[in-house]
Amino acid sequence: MKFLKSRLSLIYFAALGAVMFTCSAGSTAQSPSSSSGGMQLQPLTPTKAATPQLEAFRYEIADLAEKLIPTVVTIQTESTIKVSDRGSFFGDDFFDQFFFGPRSPQRPKEREHKQQGQGSGVIISSSGQILTNNHVVQGADQIKVSLSDKREFKAKIVGTDSLTDIAVIQIEETVKDLPAATLGNSDALRVGEWVIAIGSPFALSQTVTKGIVSAKGVHGRGITSYENFIQTDAAINMGNSGGGLFNLAGELIGVNTAILTRSGGFQGIGFAIPVNWARSIMNDLVKDGKVSRGWLGVSIQDVDANIAKALKLNPAKGALISEVFDGSPAQKGGLKDGDVVRSINGQVIDDANSLRNTVAALRPGENAEFEVLRDGKSLKLKINIALRDENNLAGTAPDLKDAKKDANEWGIQAAELTKEQKKSSGLSESSGGVLVASVKDKSPADKSGIKRGDIILVANNKRIANLKDFDSVFSSDTKTIMLQIRRSGGQFFTVLEKF
Repeated sequence: MKFLKSRLSLIYFAALGAVMFTCSAGSTAQSPSSSSGGMQLQPLTPTKAATPQLEAFRYEIADLAEKLIPTVVTIQTESTIKVSDRGSFFGDDFFDQFFFGPRSPQRPKEREHKQQGQGSGVIISSSGQILTNNHVVQGADQIKVSLSDKREFKAKIVGTDSLTDIAVIQIEETVKDLPAATLGNSDALRVGEWVIAIGSPFALSQTVTKGIVSAKGVHGRGITSYENFIQTDAAINMGNSGGGLFNLAGELIGVNTAILTRSGGFQGIGFAIPVNWARSIMNDLVKDGKVSRGWLGVSIQDVDANIAKALKLNPAKGALISEVFDGSPAQKGGLKDGDVVRSINGQVIDDANSLRNTVAALRPGENAEFEVLRDGKSLKLKINIALRDENNLAGTAPDLKDAKKDANEWGIQAAELTKEQKKSSGLSESSGGVLVASVKDKSPADKSGIKRGDIILVANNKRIANLKDFDSVFSSDTKTIMLQIRRSGGQFFTVLEKF
């Protein structure tokens, strides 16, 4: 301990000495005297003036931050949670035995606990509407908003959306002329563009950090159900959630939401919800208190390199329709399994996530124009979008019976489907398909992810009604087979290739 204290003291005094030396050097310079062994002080040489261009840039960020800081607020919340008295560090039954005795009816099972939280928000109207994250205010009993000028107000929730992690709150007191952020166009952002983040990390209110847009359209991180994040290296930490990401024009272009970290702190990767995405959510929350999303009624997947090769697609872009639900807008509008959606209302669809987000942003009842590829040909379909139903389809894997066929060269041992198996898989009795009873290790089927219990519905654009259909495709002289598979109530496409 003494050694630790001495080391700490050494560091402290070394730093203090450096500060003292710097202070002295900042005002005077020392040089040897020519007449004696002493030292004499001489004035420093004046610093060379910066170029006009550098001088103009010197305060650009500072001037911008000064303008934007008043539009960002600190949000403090208090919520009531119920916690069990069990599970202390002494062991689950320690207090039972010591204070109340075993199975004592006097022991309270749970108690209420007040929990504080903190985040950030952006003022979006002069009357006190504030845009933030759902996870900042979710379950809050009390919300307090602190402005940069030290004023504090109570606030209430206007609406929240957990699927995008967006929320809108309103200052309860009548206010006017609050500094509101200007909403920009996040679609116009470019990778490499300078941005600044403002928020309250670790209770450090109105903290400003600077970075660039590192990537756009980031998804698949498991942060929210709908993902289309702006990635930035502007430092974002705990408490920054709900704060603003601004471009150098002073426009709000994102809502800071999450970080990718192994340490719990900033490691160079932060995510913000694009303001164009947040704007539509925000408008619904302000108007109705909830979000109305479009629903198409399909299962979708990305077009990977193997699928693109099998469908002769170049480039490998679009969203593949792996299943069209009965009675859905997609079925009524003419979409079919195996179609590749390339655009919606002229907006390019790059992948499944792009289609999911685009459809969700459409208004229920809206007629949308879909450009799809079917059997190598382009066609356009008009589809009337419905209101999304939050209920998900569910299915169970069928019980496996003894296979009637040996494994073929593709590694699949197939069997006919029984009525019970069709029913348990969500298929009608008239539906076709054959059951995958087993998959040979290291076979083409195994390499492609085919599993025991899968149902093969389509092979190379041919409906598989029975084992005879299955044999006709899998015994043909072909190097590639594209399959439509049903698994656990859902459907997808995959490609088998011979080695």
